[in-house]
Amino acid sequence: MAEHGRGVFVRMPAPVRRLASDRFARKHREAGQAAFLAEADKAGVRPTVDQIEIDRVAPPADVRERLRLAEDDRVAVRSRRYLADDRPIEVATSFLPLAIAEGTAILEADTGPGGIYARLEESGHVLDHFVEEVTARMPTASERRRLDLADGVPVLVVVRTAYDTAGVPVEVCDTVKAAPAYVLEYDIPAR
Repeated sequence: MAEHGRGVFVRMPAPVRRLASDRFARKHREAGQAAFLAEADKAGVRPTVDQIEIDRVAPPADVRERLRLAEDDRVAVRSRRYLADDRPIEVATSFLPLAIAEGTAILEADTGPGGIYARLEESGHVLDHFVEEVTARMPTASERRRLDLADGVPVLVVVRTAYDTAGVPVEVCDTVKAAPAYVLEYDIPAR
């Protein structure tokens, strides 16, 4: 859309509504949908995932601390880019203890129906709860390229730790989201 004297503005498509209280529900995994697929389905967008990279590395100090790992423990790392209707909207990097991920489809490009959380539960790590920290900042040059962002467009950073029913942290996921592409919704009981 062009406005005389102001320039040309690109209108972003409607944002994906991310309902934090529902996105990791077991019902989605049982239906063969990982969280992003469930969200995309509700938003009416066509989801795709590309730029999948898998590695086994020594974790960064903050990840080691969140996962309660020893100094010499290694992690499986899964990095991927998510797109909605061919528009890149987020880059997620998951860190899982290698002792848990080794020998599972978590280390494959296609993790199978329900994603890595379904694979964790199949391996005996039934998920209990998640802790998320949400911040906002300007993207790095690499993030700006991967998300195809214009200068001046911020990102949301969501760092999530997943815990199993024994209280063991089984995954840390660092997600960088194009801020205009999302509405983060939280349904919090008043108890």
